[in-house]
Amino acid sequence: MLIGIDPVISPELLDALFRMGHGDEIVLADAFFPGDTCNTRVIRADGIRVPALLEGILKLINLDYAVPHPVIMMDAGKGNLLDPAVETSYRAVIDRLWPGTPATERIERFAFYERTKKAYAVVMSGETVKYGNIILKKGVIPV
Repeated sequence: MLIGIDPVISPELLDALFRMGHGDEIVLADAFFPGDTCNTRVIRADGIRVPALLEGILKLINLDYAVPHPVIMMDAGKGNLLDPAVETSYRAVIDRLWPGTPATERIERFAFYERTKKAYAVVMSGETVKYGNIILKKGVIPV
C-alpha cells in the first residue's frame, strides 16, 4: 500500500501515468465506450466514476499548459443533447486541482475515436452518463 495515492488509482493506472510523457493523452471512457476497439492499452476501472478518477489522476499529473485545449470531451451526435451537469461535475474537479485550465474542447464522436487510437491509454470507467468520455493531455511539471 502506498501512502497518499488515491485508492481509485490501480497499480496498472499508476504505471501508465508514470510512463506517459508530456503531450501524451489518456482517455477516461464511460462504461459503453469501445475501448478495446480504439486502443491496445486498456486499463479497467470498473465501478469507478470519472469524477473520482479525475480526482485521483490530477493529483499525480498536471495538464498541458502549452496547448489551447488540454481537456477534450465528445460532442453530442445528431439528434442527441448533452447534459451540462456532466461537464460541470468534471470541471469542478479540474478547476479545483488545476485552476486556469482552458475551456473544454468538444469534438465529434468519430474524431474522438480517432484521437483515442493515438492516446497512451484508455481507462474504462464505470461511468454511465451519456457522453461521459474525456481526454486529458499530460503536461510538463511547471518550474
